[in-house]
Amino acid sequence: MEIVESSLLCQFFLTIWRTLTGAWQDSWVGNACRRFGQGLASCVKGSALCSVVWREGALSKSWEGSWVERLLSLILNLPGAFCGWLYKAGKGLWDGSLFCRALNGLGIGSFGLLGGFIALMLMVPHSRWDNRYALLGAMALFGIFALGNAARPENRLEMSRLGPHFTLFMAFICCGFLWSLDWKLSIRFVGFYLAAFLLCLLAVSSVKRYEQVEAVVITVVAGLTVVALYGCYQGVIGVEVVANQQDMLVNAGMPGRVYAFFDNPNNFAELLVMLMPLTYALFLNAREWRGKVAALFALGICGIALAFTYSRSGWLGFALATVVFVAFWNWKLIPLLAVLGVCAIPLLPETIYNRILTIGNTKDSSTSYRFAIYKASGVLMKDYWLRGVGLGSDVLKQTFKGYPPMFDGNYPIHTHNNYLQIWAETGLFGLLTFLGTILFQLKTAVKAYARGTDRRVKNLLAAAVAGFCGILLISVAEYTWFYARNMFIWFFLFGLITACAKLCERAED
Repeated sequence: MEIVESSLLCQFFLTIWRTLTGAWQDSWVGNACRRFGQGLASCVKGSALCSVVWREGALSKSWEGSWVERLLSLILNLPGAFCGWLYKAGKGLWDGSLFCRALNGLGIGSFGLLGGFIALMLMVPHSRWDNRYALLGAMALFGIFALGNAARPENRLEMSRLGPHFTLFMAFICCGFLWSLDWKLSIRFVGFYLAAFLLCLLAVSSVKRYEQVEAVVITVVAGLTVVALYGCYQGVIGVEVVANQQDMLVNAGMPGRVYAFFDNPNNFAELLVMLMPLTYALFLNAREWRGKVAALFALGICGIALAFTYSRSGWLGFALATVVFVAFWNWKLIPLLAVLGVCAIPLLPETIYNRILTIGNTKDSSTSYRFAIYKASGVLMKDYWLRGVGLGSDVLKQTFKGYPPMFDGNYPIHTHNNYLQIWAETGLFGLLTFLGTILFQLKTAVKAYARGTDRRVKNLLAAAVAGFCGILLISVAEYTWFYARNMFIWFFLFGLITACAKLCERAED
């Protein structure tokens, strides 16, 4: 830390920060914001709305220990129980075998394997990636967890942690396949959801201490930084301008949008938004200056790469993620953050500034085309609003062809909106359980943060929730699960939030 403090550059930024925060504390605007916040807090605390949000719902109360929860936990832990039986039956052979002892070690460190697999998933180029790798990897991790914990029956898959709403949502995913208009088109998406579910479950179950979840996060952020470095490289050397990715008239002069190891700049931006906020927590939690510098480096590289994607939804999502994290960390700084954000706008490069100005511009072809897709989706949903067409974008794309085409003669390949897409695939109850899953997760995270005592875990929880909120906003304008790797990271992030909430709960106990 002494090296950082003696650095002229760090001293310069520290001086600016201290000057701004000091001026904010003494200004009438800062005092007014504090008084407003105190008044708002006193009104909210004890209000009917707060009590409704804070109380545990009837479904949540009845979930843990219910026969449904016990049955599902039993089924999911059958492989582990079988491995435990094998261990007891041949304990002497198991303990004396080098291979079995190696498996035992892998089981203890399954959290590290999970982090490494997620990092590897991020770094594989699009041309070499196959979504079946995710399923194979998730099943391998599941097997290692079961075999490696054969001698530790207390290490089980913690299905109950994911909550009743998530379980109901996954049930309607299964129903979406069963009542699909075309099973052949839906079958591969069952594999996607199975891989995503296993990654989520392992993220929750494989960590028992803060150091373990920190190791997972550091490994994933390291992989993301490698990807972002390549994105920055593309931004420097330039990439080809793809006409169907940007309006050539409204965005005249804008360079090609970087995509790193992925298929599309928006896919890359979505991954960055989900995982970048984790660097905030790593910076705050780092005890040595090297850790703080590494976190800042990762944040800076990822931020530059995000700028090079020219993804407007990505920028908005990251802005929201930053606001959410600051709200958790110290909500009194939000007005200052807003002022700094407004002041930074004139300093932006011209191409980025012009791109920001096109947000909401209906003359932009990508914006107007979305509305054409929403209109076509509305026509289809009149017939399938209750049951949906079935699991996956393939069957939805096929169903669209039975309706009038859009103004250009083409048919949508998806609805360009996560919530509308899930509704179209799984029906009304699938949508309701999905929204319930999101709200329950956010509520659980806020309650765990408020009750937690370990500041390090709380910082990671806040960062994970921030990335989650960012992708939820992007999902209004994009179907973020169309690219399966984004879907896998979404579920991993969901599991990471649950794992941090679990650690907060255990620290409280």
